Amino acid sequence: MRRLWLVIILGLLAAGCGAGSSPSAAPADTPSVSDSPGPTDTPTSVTSTSASPSAAATSSAPSPSPSAASPRTLTLHYFFPVSRCAASPSSGHHDYPASDIFTKKGCRFVAVVAGRVDEVTYVDRWSPSHNGGALRGGRSVSIVGDDGVRYYGSHLLKIAAGIKPGVRVHSGQLLGFIDNSGDARYTPTHVHFGISWPTRHGIWWVRRGMVWPQKYLQAWRNHQNLSPAAAVRRMHARMGTVPRCTAEC
Repeated sequence: MRRLWLVIILGLLAAGCGAGSSPSAAPADTPSVSDSPGPTDTPTSVTSTSASPSAAATSSAPSPSPSAASPRTLTLHYFFPVSRCAASPSSGHHDYPASDIFTKKGCRFVAVVAGRVDEVTYVDRWSPSHNGGALRGGRSVSIVGDDGVRYYGSHLLKIAAGIKPGVRVHSGQLLGFIDNSGDARYTPTHVHFGISWPTRHGIWWVRRGMVWPQKYLQAWRNHQNLSPAAAVRRMHARMGTVPRCTAEC
């Protein structure tokens, strides 16, 4: 009987010790196996770095934004303004910067550079009794080139077909035919050629010429792409957009 009680007591003690050491009773702050990172829990950034080198380089290269794009470089081709005829530009001009390019009646006046037509005078209204500055050029065309410079030719016989304000023209395109319109009626045939900056329409004393064109005419005749844009910008900054008329006003 004593041996039976001893067996019962030992059995109870063994059951109590086993319950206290069970693994299901782990402390709450101990991480379980499911908290360890597995393939489905890998962050996206880690996945992208494990890609092949070429793919990683492609994905990490910054996409260029429109504001960071390199500016477009224009390649401009300049033409001498009288085409298919002998021509002699004057080495100077009275009262203001310009050149009278002497040639034959009916010769072609062409676009010096690609751009857009600015102002066009289709009708010659000049006469000795109506000698206002706005009328002296007779028939004329001006264009604003892609270089930002305005080019003007006057004393024309007629304006070429399709030439009107806003029309796009290319380098060397026919603008008109040379004559003696305006106050060139009693002088040898020539086209008056002027270089300036763009203004609103009607500012004829700027349009007729603000920068001496002689060295550019010589370069273009020799097939050199010499641009007057920098010289025009400097004079524009010095004089302002609409300076006061001081000669033949």
